Amino acid sequence: MAKKRFYVVWVGVRPGIYTSWEDCKLQVAGYPGARYKSFDTGEAAREAWEAGRPPSGELTKPSLHSLRQVPSAPFIRESLAVDAACSGNPGDMEYRGVHVATGKEWFHVGPLRQGTNNIGEFLALVHGLALMKRDHLSLPLYSDSRNALLWVRMKTCRTRLTQTTANLPIFRLIARAEQWLRENTFETQILKWDTRAWGEIPADFGRK
Repeated sequence: MAKKRFYVVWVGVRPGIYTSWEDCKLQVAGYPGARYKSFDTGEAAREAWEAGRPPSGELTKPSLHSLRQVPSAPFIRESLAVDAACSGNPGDMEYRGVHVATGKEWFHVGPLRQGTNNIGEFLALVHGLALMKRDHLSLPLYSDSRNALLWVRMKTCRTRLTQTTANLPIFRLIARAEQWLRENTFETQILKWDTRAWGEIPADFGRK
């Protein structure tokens, strides 16, 4: 029987302690600058996590080779997936959330003029988080956008888009989303959708 290991993720999609490599991989695979390390005991993992840094400066570096050798864990069907689409850059932008198990669309915003796909992905994530908290739902939330995942962690939309009269409604949504992130805590698990292993995210608009 394989010995149980524990994994601490300091920098990844959702930092924390994980009890399986599959869950850890979802947080660090393809994530720029990911920082994580495995431990033999839960106590050692908790001590390292609370210290806020790897012990003795040691760090497990993400290896593309090793990541490819580990089969991707199946996605969680009882979850919410979000995605965005934009016709042009900037262009008409929209985003939505889809219940993975049923394929039912839970929300859809747009199209809105003169937006970008990254902004749509960010707004979709925050919309999903707010919906989960409002309705007291405990489903995990999937996104296939590294930028959006990072921006949510930073609680700010790092877009370079210039505000104009045409896209003012989008910038108002951004301001509301950033305010929500500053003023709210949440327990929703945010996960990176593995497009290579699972195909397009269920909320995809199918316009590629």
